[in-house]
Amino acid sequence: MLPLLGALAADSWIGRYRAIVAAGVLYLVREYLPAAQNSKNYVRYGQSFGMLTVSSMVPPRQPQPGGSPSRAAFFYATIYMVALAQGFHKPNAQALGADQFPRSSPDSIASRSSFFNWLHFAMWWGFIVAVVGLSYVQDNVGWDAVFGASWAMMLASMSLFLLGTGMYRVAEQPRDRRALARLTRTFAATARTWTDMVFRRSAAMDDECLLRPKEQEGKGVMVKLLPIWMTSVVYAMVIVQVSTLFTKQGSTMDRRIGATTGLVVPPTALQSFVGLAIIASVPVYDRAFVPLARRVTKHPSGITMLQRIGAGMAIATVAMAVAGLVEAARLREARDASLVDRPGVAVPMSLWWMVPQYVLLGLANVFTIVGLEEFFYDQVPDALRSVGLALCMSIMGVGSYASGVLVSAIDWATRRTGESWFSDNLNRAHLDYFYWALAGVAALEVLVFFYFSRRYVYTNKRDLVT
Repeated sequence: MLPLLGALAADSWIGRYRAIVAAGVLYLVREYLPAAQNSKNYVRYGQSFGMLTVSSMVPPRQPQPGGSPSRAAFFYATIYMVALAQGFHKPNAQALGADQFPRSSPDSIASRSSFFNWLHFAMWWGFIVAVVGLSYVQDNVGWDAVFGASWAMMLASMSLFLLGTGMYRVAEQPRDRRALARLTRTFAATARTWTDMVFRRSAAMDDECLLRPKEQEGKGVMVKLLPIWMTSVVYAMVIVQVSTLFTKQGSTMDRRIGATTGLVVPPTALQSFVGLAIIASVPVYDRAFVPLARRVTKHPSGITMLQRIGAGMAIATVAMAVAGLVEAARLREARDASLVDRPGVAVPMSLWWMVPQYVLLGLANVFTIVGLEEFFYDQVPDALRSVGLALCMSIMGVGSYASGVLVSAIDWATRRTGESWFSDNLNRAHLDYFYWALAGVAALEVLVFFYFSRRYVYTNKRDLVT
């Protein structure tokens, strides 16, 4: 929820540029604080990444079995400070970048869509470099060097950002100092509208009432966006499996590279294939697919934003079905090798069988995640564009919580009737059933999303065809 705080601060008070600078300050500002050392000297160190660096370097006065409470509090304070910095940085950096393509420009539609594509291309390159480079540094040097390198990279990033200060299109951002009050009233009005539709439906409350364009910005826009936001939560529930159950599943498989090399791949390394799929797909999408689709549809972006989002949801559904097939094959291998009750022994099935599901989800992100960001930026009032992107980011957070609730509910239900689908012994669990169930829910989500997208009326008239 912190991106909403950072977005509201930007849209109602300080502006996007200053919000990004404030995030940089939270990351990098340096101040004098007492270090937990035997001497009485004080050490100068920075907050956020700088504080994490010092936290990893400074030893406690006396080693304690459970760790020093003061060091633990210091560590958690730095973590929350980084989270706050990200809340100010993420929505506002994306919004400021998209602001550089004003609607008055004839090529702004295609250019802004391309901007969101290449933004994710760059972000995932950074992710790959961080996973490979920082993992090597951590293994060979230590955590202090990892945090120090992160601090230095953030310093370089902020320096580059500040170099362009005089060139950014900042003055055109219409700020609303009552944005928080307006947004609160808008959510309340949206809730009342949906309550009336569900519980007190009348002839005046047909489905067109939900999606009819309104002269008044705010309530009408939020009512229109709510179905898109809600259906996208299911997509987020699928995506979070990459860093949770997929990783646990991969840890039980044969992770060797070759039979004699002795090299073992950590299961988390497969997450890099999501990034590699995005890096490979973005140029193809932006430079090949969009021009070809534009010739057919005459749309500046090739396809509409909602068409793009729906296509990614369909791909994610296929990815979960594939994940279920791979897990079913893994369980068969475990039974054939008599490893059902030996969870500590690797199943004789290569980890690389999981690569297709990672690649499919990476491809789905190119369509859905990028499409959602462009959609929520474009469809909210001009004064709330950072808030729109923050709402888009909240989809992943809510989806993560929803996935946890679903897993807990299924675990409780299946334990009462027999072996849990999420047994600690994955050879007796049934992640395949869960993946297929999630694929079924995702397929239903695609149908519901298609229904709402067909009835959606764009705030800007450039995307009338869905």
